[in-house]
Amino acid sequence: MRAKVPAALTVAGSDSGGGAGIEADIKTFAALGVHGLVAITAVTAQNTFSIKSTYVMPAEAVRAQIEAVAEDFEVSAVKTGMLCNAEIVRVVADAVRRHGFPLVIDPVLKSKSGATLLSEDGVNALIKELIPLAKVVTPNAPEAGRLTGLKVGSVEEAKEAARVLVEELGAEAAVIKGGHLSGPEAVDVLYHRGRFKEFKAPRIEGGCTHGTGCVFSAAMAACLAKGLSIEDSVKVAKEVVTTAIRYGTRVGRGHCPVNPSAWVDIPAERWRAVAAVAKAVEILEERGELVNPLVPEVQMNVVTAIPARYARGVHDVAAVKGRVVRYGKGVRAVGPPEFGASSHLARAVLKAMEFDPSVRGAVNVRFSEEFIKAAQALGLTCSYYDRSEEPEEVKAREGATIPWGVETAVKRAGGRVPDIVFHRGDVGKEPMINVFGLDAVDAVRKLIRVAEAMRRGR
Repeated sequence: MRAKVPAALTVAGSDSGGGAGIEADIKTFAALGVHGLVAITAVTAQNTFSIKSTYVMPAEAVRAQIEAVAEDFEVSAVKTGMLCNAEIVRVVADAVRRHGFPLVIDPVLKSKSGATLLSEDGVNALIKELIPLAKVVTPNAPEAGRLTGLKVGSVEEAKEAARVLVEELGAEAAVIKGGHLSGPEAVDVLYHRGRFKEFKAPRIEGGCTHGTGCVFSAAMAACLAKGLSIEDSVKVAKEVVTTAIRYGTRVGRGHCPVNPSAWVDIPAERWRAVAAVAKAVEILEERGELVNPLVPEVQMNVVTAIPARYARGVHDVAAVKGRVVRYGKGVRAVGPPEFGASSHLARAVLKAMEFDPSVRGAVNVRFSEEFIKAAQALGLTCSYYDRSEEPEEVKAREGATIPWGVETAVKRAGGRVPDIVFHRGDVGKEPMINVFGLDAVDAVRKLIRVAEAMRRGR
C-alpha cells in the first residue's frame, strides 16, 4: 500500500517574478514533501523591485477554487498570503469554518516595494473574522504592529504583540518573525498556550529576502499538514527559510528571491558528490596497475564539489579521507568519501568553479613531462603556473597559493578552465598536476585516457 502524501492549500497571489506568493509556496511545499493545492486571489505583474499592476480575482472565483480542491483532496493545512480585500477574507473565513482546515495566516499587508496588498477593510476583516480561526499567525514586526496597534522593535515588544494576537485577537498561536528586529541574530518569537519560545538564527548579511514570509508560512503549513506540532513546525520553518535566504537565487535587479528548493537540493547534491567520488575511486582501483606510477609523493586524492550556487568552502567538496595510496602494484583508497577531507585539491576546484561552474571535479597526479605531452596529444588543454612567481602577499595568506595558481593558469589559457593545470614545484614543494573534469569520475577518466596513451607510447 502506498503511503498517503499530505496536501496543503495556499490561498494567495501569483508573483510573475516567481519569487514570492503562490510560486514560493508551491516550491516550499514540494521541498517539504507535501502536495501543493492553489487558490489564486490575484495575478500580479511584478519583478524583483516593483509591482507594476495587480488583477484581483472575484471573491466567488476564490471560493470556487477552494471548494474544488476541498471536494477532491484531504486538505491537511491551509495558508493564506495576499488576500486583497474584505470579500476574499470572508470567503476564506467561511471555508475554514465549514471545512475545519488548520489555518496558517501570513498577514501580507504590503510588498517590499511598499505596494498595498490588503485594503483597509480587508485588514479589519482579517483581524475580526480570520485571525480568530487561525492555528498560527506569522507576521513580521511591521505587520504585527499594524494588527495589534503596538510598537514592535525589540524581542520584548514582539512577545507582547504575539500575546495580544493570541489572547486578545483569538489565534491559537502567533509567531513574530525577527527579520525586522535589530541585533546580530534573527529572533522569531512564538507564543502558544501561555508560553513564549525564541527561535534564533545568525543574521545573514547580503542574503536574498524576496519571499521570506511566504516561505516561512508555507513551511509552517507543510509541517502541520505532516502532523508536526506547532513548536516543531516553527523550528523547521525557521531552518527552511534561513537556508532559503542563505542560498537565494541571484536573479533580477531588486530584492533577489529566496530559494526554498535549497532545502532538498543541497542534501541531494551532497549525496551525488559522494557518489561521484566513490565511483571515481572504484575506477582508480580497477585500473590500479595503470594508475600506480602516477601517484605523487604526497599521495593522490579525487574530489567533487557540490554546485557553485551552494558551495561555500572546502566543507562542500567531497574527497577521499586519507587519500588514495599505492597498494602493491595497484592503488587503494585509505578511507571513504567525506566532505572536507581535502584542502589543496578542494581549493583548486573551488577556484576553477569561479571561472566555469560546470567544472566541479579534479584528481591530482605526479608531475611528468610525459604526462603533459600525452595529454596535449589527446587534445586536452594544458596550462601552468610558476610558484617562483607567486606574489609575497599571496604567500603570506594561509591557503592562498593554490587558488592563485589556478587563477594564473586559467588566465594563461585565455580565461577558460583547462583540463590540466600543473606546476614544476619550488623549494620544499613537490611538482604536481591537477586534472579537472565535470566531476570526479570525469576527471579520473581523463587521467586514465592519458595513462593509456603514455603506455602506448612507450
